Amino acid sequence: MSSGQGGGQGGGQPGGPDGEPDGGRDGEPGGGRRGPRWNGARPGAQQGGKRRRPRYRALSPLREHLREAFWFAPLLTCVGAVLLAGLTDLLDREIFAEASAAQTADTLLSFSSAAKSVVSTVSSAMLTFIGVVFSISLVSLQMAASQFSPRVLRLYVRSRLIKATFATCLATFVYTLLVQLGYDDTTDPSRAVSVPIVSTIVALAMVMLSLALFVLYVQATMRLLRVPHVIDRVTRESLQVLQDYRWLAPEVGPTPGAVPPGRVLLHEGRGGVLRDVNIRWLIRVARRHGTVLHQVPRIGDFIAPGTPTVVVVGGTPPRPRRITTALNVGVDRTMHQDLCFGFRQLVDIAVRALSPAVNDPTTAVQAVDRIHQLLAVLAPVHLGELRHRDKDGAVRLVQPVPGWAATVDLAFTEIRICAATQPQVTRRLAAALDDLLRITPEARRPPLLLQRRLLERAVAAAVHDEDNRLFALTPDRQGIG
Repeated sequence: MSSGQGGGQGGGQPGGPDGEPDGGRDGEPGGGRRGPRWNGARPGAQQGGKRRRPRYRALSPLREHLREAFWFAPLLTCVGAVLLAGLTDLLDREIFAEASAAQTADTLLSFSSAAKSVVSTVSSAMLTFIGVVFSISLVSLQMAASQFSPRVLRLYVRSRLIKATFATCLATFVYTLLVQLGYDDTTDPSRAVSVPIVSTIVALAMVMLSLALFVLYVQATMRLLRVPHVIDRVTRESLQVLQDYRWLAPEVGPTPGAVPPGRVLLHEGRGGVLRDVNIRWLIRVARRHGTVLHQVPRIGDFIAPGTPTVVVVGGTPPRPRRITTALNVGVDRTMHQDLCFGFRQLVDIAVRALSPAVNDPTTAVQAVDRIHQLLAVLAPVHLGELRHRDKDGAVRLVQPVPGWAATVDLAFTEIRICAATQPQVTRRLAAALDDLLRITPEARRPPLLLQRRLLERAVAAAVHDEDNRLFALTPDRQGIG
C-alpha cells in the first residue's frame, strides 16, 4: 500500500517487516489478522455505510504528562483545600447564626477554645510530618536507584498513592492554616460571628485520611525497595504499552525506515529524548495541508536542533514549528508510546545485578523471567509501521517502531555478555530462548537462533571445563533452582 493512500488494508501485501507471512499472525495462513480492534472495528472498517473515526485516548499525551509531573496533584488539592476552607467557614457562620437566634450561642462558644487548640496542633505538626517522611523517602529512593537502576525512580514519581499521600498531607496543612485565620477571638456571643464546628470536624477527618494514606505510603515505599515488585511494575506497564500498540492494529506495509521521497522538516526545538508525540495534533496538521507525515525518529531517540523529524509526502508542507509543537522532548524516556523502554529497564536491572559490585545473579534471573514473558507476548504480534488515519480514513501519520530482531537484541545481548560466567543466568537464558523458539513463528526464529549460538560461544570462551560448560548451558527455568 502506498504511504499516501488512505484505503485498503495491508493484509494483501506480499509480505511485511520481520519476514512475516502475508496477512498472517501466529503462523496462520494468509487469512485475516486476528487481534486488536478500533472500538469493535478495524481501522477504516465500514459500519453502517460510514467509516468509524479512530480515537487515540490510549495515547493521549496530556494524561501521561500529568502523571509524570509531581506538582499537579498537590497543587490541585491545595486549591481544593482553599475552597473547602471557605465552604466550611460559611457553614460555621450559618450554624452560629441559627444558634444565636435560638439563644444557644453560649454553648457553641464553649466548644471554640478546644477546637482552636486541636486545629492549631494539627497545623503546626503536619508540615514537620511532611518534611520528615519525605526526606526519609528520598534517601530510600537513592538506595533503590543505586541498587536497581536510576530509571526506576520514575515509578515513584508516577505512583498515584504517593502523590495522594503528599497532596493530602499538604492540603491538610493549608486547610488548617486557613481555618485558624477565620477564628473569632471574642467570647462574647453578641460580637462573635462563627464557631469552627464543621471546620474542626473536617480537619480531624483530613488528619485521619492522612494517617491512613501514610500507612499505605510506607507499604508502597517498602515495595519499591524490593526488586521483585519493581520488576513486576515495569512488566505490567510494558504490557499496557503493548496492549495500546495492538489496539492500534499496525498494518502490513513496507519495511520500517523505507520512507518515500518528500520534503524533510528539521527540528527547531531544544535537544533531548523524544518522549512521545501528540498524534491528534499531527493528524490535524497533516489533514489541513493534505499531506502524509512520515515520522523519522522513533520514540526514545535523541533529537537535536536540526535533526530530521518528519518527511512530508504530498500536499503543502507545514511550518516546522507546528511539527515541533507536537513533539514532547525531555531529558529521559517514558513508557508512554515506547515499546522498548520496558525492555531497557529490565536489562539495566539485570546488568547492574551482574556487575562485580553487586554480584546478584538471582535478581538477573528474575529480570530474565519478565523479559521472557514480554517476548512471548510480543512473538505473535505484527511489528509494522503505525499508520494513523483521520476521520475520513485517510492515512495522515506514519510512525516507525522497533522490529522483532532489534527487540530480541535489546533483550538478550547485554545480559548474555555480562552473564557468561554466571551459570544460574546462562541456564535461565537458555531456557528462555528454547521456549521462545517453540512458540515463535518460523519467520521470526533466526534472531533467537543467533542469540542461542552466541550464548554458547560466550560460555565456551568463559568456561573452559567441559562439564561446567555443559552444566552452564543446560536449560533451567529457575537457573539453578
